[in-house]
Amino acid sequence: MSDSQVLVASNRGPVSFTLSDDGTLAMRRGGGGLVSALASVASRPATAEDGTRLGALWVCAALSDADRTAARGAPDGRLDQGGHDTGGAAVRMLDIPAATFQRAYNSVANSTLWFVHHLLYDTPNKPHFDAGFHRDWQAYQAYNAAFADALARDAAPRARAVVQDYHLTLAPRMLRERRPDLRIGHFSHTPWAPPDYYGVLPGDIGVQVLEGILGADYAGFLTERWAGAFLDCCESVLCAKVDRVNRVVTHQGRVTRIGVHGLGVDGPGLRQRAAEPDVAARAATLRDRVGIRQLIVRIDRTELSKNLVRGLAAYRELLVKHPEWHGRVVHLAFAYPSRFDLPEYREYTATVRRMAEQIIEEFGDDSWEPLILEVNDDYPRSLAAYGMANVLLVNPIRDGMNLVAKEGPALSEQGCALVLSQEAGAAAELCEDALMVNPYDVSQTAEMLHRALLMPRAERAERCERLAAAATALPPQQWFADQLAELV
Repeated sequence: MSDSQVLVASNRGPVSFTLSDDGTLAMRRGGGGLVSALASVASRPATAEDGTRLGALWVCAALSDADRTAARGAPDGRLDQGGHDTGGAAVRMLDIPAATFQRAYNSVANSTLWFVHHLLYDTPNKPHFDAGFHRDWQAYQAYNAAFADALARDAAPRARAVVQDYHLTLAPRMLRERRPDLRIGHFSHTPWAPPDYYGVLPGDIGVQVLEGILGADYAGFLTERWAGAFLDCCESVLCAKVDRVNRVVTHQGRVTRIGVHGLGVDGPGLRQRAAEPDVAARAATLRDRVGIRQLIVRIDRTELSKNLVRGLAAYRELLVKHPEWHGRVVHLAFAYPSRFDLPEYREYTATVRRMAEQIIEEFGDDSWEPLILEVNDDYPRSLAAYGMANVLLVNPIRDGMNLVAKEGPALSEQGCALVLSQEAGAAAELCEDALMVNPYDVSQTAEMLHRALLMPRAERAERCERLAAAATALPPQQWFADQLAELV
C-alpha cells in the first residue's frame, strides 16, 4: 500500500488559466501549501501490479470560463500531465455546469457550511432554509457526485484518495459506494461547529454532511478543538459510537479514525521566495512610504471571519488612548477582496474601506499617514511586509488555522510581536509566545497593540524565534505525508 497511487480532490486545483484576446490559453501554478505538499508525493510515482508507473492525480473544478475552455480541450480531460506547474501530478479539471457550480459553491459551501463552521449567522434573521435552498443542496450533491465519479474512474486498484475541505463533504461516502477498494481520507481546513450551532442545519442535511465524511477511512482536522467538535456532532446528531481516547467513530458498521494535523509553513521555501528581487523592490517602496516608524501589519482577505473591522477599530482606539504614537506608527492593512459574488462580502468590504478612510481623515496630516490600506492582491508586497513588521495583528473571529500567524514570524527580519486571536486555530501552537486577545474585545486588542509596540527588541526577537520554530515544525510536505501514512 505504501507504493499505491495517490489522488487529491479539491475545489481549487494546482493550476488556473487565463484567456487572451486572441483566444490563447495561458496556465499558471496556483498558490497554497497543498501544491508543494503534493510535489513530494508526485516525485515518487507508484507502480501498478503490471509494472505501469502511476503518477499522482489531482481532481479539481474549473472555476472560470478559461478553465472550462482548457478542460474541454484537454485530451481525456487531463491537463499538465505531470508537469512542473503541478508538482509532477496530472490534473483532471472538471467542467461542471456553471449553474450547478455557482449554487454548490456560493449558496451551500460558502453561504451555508462556511457560515455554520465559523459561527457567522445573524440568527434572528438568517438562515432561511426554504425550497430554494433545497434546490441549491441538490446542486451541492451533484457537484460532490461529479468528483466521486472522476475519482472512481481514474483511481487504480487500492489507490489512496485524499478529499479536501467543506466543499466536498459528501464525496468520501459517494466514492466509497463507487469504489470500496480505495483507501479514502478527508481533511477539513475550517473549524468545526459545536453540536448546538451545527444544529442550525436542517436535520437531514446535517446527517448527510457527517455521514459523507464518515465514508472516509480517516478524517483529519487542524486542531484538537475542531476534531473534538466533529466527534461531539457525530455523537449528538448521529448517535454514533465515539471513542474519544482513540479518536474513532463507529457508525452503520463502518469505522472512521480521526486525526489532527496542524499545518505549518515551508520555512525554507518561503524564505527563498522572499529573497527574490520583486520582494526587495516592494520593501523599498513601502519603506520610502513609512520611513522609520514602527509597523503594525495585517494581511487578510476581506472575509467576514477575519475580523478586519474590529481590528481597525482597535487601531483607532490605540491612537485615541495613546497619542504618544501619533507620527511614530503606521498600520499596513492588506485587505484583499474575497467572494464578491455574495452581498454580505461586498457590504463588509465597503465597511472596511469606510473605517480606513475615517482613521486617515481623523489622525493623518501632511507629515504622517497613519494607515495604509491596500486592496489589490500583491503576494510579493505581502512577503515584504512580513519581513518589515514590528507587530503582526491576526484577530479572526474563528479560523481553522490561519497561516498568516505562521508566515509572519517565519519571515520577520528583526523579530515581530504577534497579537493573536484566541479563536485562531494557530493559537493552540503559538499562544505561549503571542499576545493573545479576545477577537470581540476591541479595547483589549488596542492595549495589546500598545504592549507589542513597547516590547523590548530583545524580547520581541526571542519570542519571534520561538514562534517561527513552531510555525515551521510541520511543513506542508510532512503534513500531507502524515495523512497518507494513515491510509494503509
